[in-house]
Amino acid sequence: MEWQTARTDRPPAPSASVALIRDHAQGLQVLMMQRHGDADVLGGAFVFPGGKVDAEDAEWIDRLDVEPALLHQRLAEVALQHEEAAALYVAAVREVFEETGVLFAGLPPDAVRAAWAALRQGPRFGELFEGSGLRLAASALQPWSRWITPLVGGVVRKRFDTRFFIGVPPPGQEASHDEHEAVDSVWLSPREALRRYWEDGMTLAPPQIMGLAELARHGDTASVLAAARERRPPLIQPEPLQDTATRGVCYPGDPAHSVSERAWHGPTRLFWRNGRFEPEGGLQALLPG
Repeated sequence: MEWQTARTDRPPAPSASVALIRDHAQGLQVLMMQRHGDADVLGGAFVFPGGKVDAEDAEWIDRLDVEPALLHQRLAEVALQHEEAAALYVAAVREVFEETGVLFAGLPPDAVRAAWAALRQGPRFGELFEGSGLRLAASALQPWSRWITPLVGGVVRKRFDTRFFIGVPPPGQEASHDEHEAVDSVWLSPREALRRYWEDGMTLAPPQIMGLAELARHGDTASVLAAARERRPPLIQPEPLQDTATRGVCYPGDPAHSVSERAWHGPTRLFWRNGRFEPEGGLQALLPG
């Protein structure tokens, strides 16, 4: 990653990302995908699967298992239209399938594996399932947070308005990576992922750093899903720190941020040091006490 200082007035692209979580003998785990090193956004970084909303996603709105009005209500964004909210769920389901082979749609695991193998031969998601009567399980995804790339100060020139969701893979489905957009995938506890970031050089962007810090406060999938259901997804708009010797960004609740109410646990600012974002206080600042 490389710190960028140029300002862009380009509107952020609507996007969806899903933190896939599972219960493991060692506790809660989350799937981390390593982007291809040549990717134009966060090349080489470990991220949650996701991507931009496609125009074709709107064609699947009437094939979701939850009405658009209710999905809009769950996102709790007044400015959105029902159809826009539903398209975000479609994008989340589609991107997870394209990147990991996990499909929230109620198909048997063998059929999902066959469909993913066929997808990797070239057809688009809509072409692959055209005429199948497939219904997408928006009910399996729980809104978690919303991040909007700042206008200035960051690691990418492109801007995204990303809704992060939480999802547990359906029984019998195994997540992998496509060897195209992602070159590696690994299930880790949030604590272990943060440890690898801090001690072993695992590259993480701020939404993943802060998202893992929040997930580290939960011991299992039930706890995460309950927390997501009980609160409105926080809006997180990072703002560049202006009066510090080291470049950095701050988050809601920080004295330098325009929003005084804290959005999440963990540190309220990250600094650009050693070619990465770091909190004051090191790894311990990201972990629950």
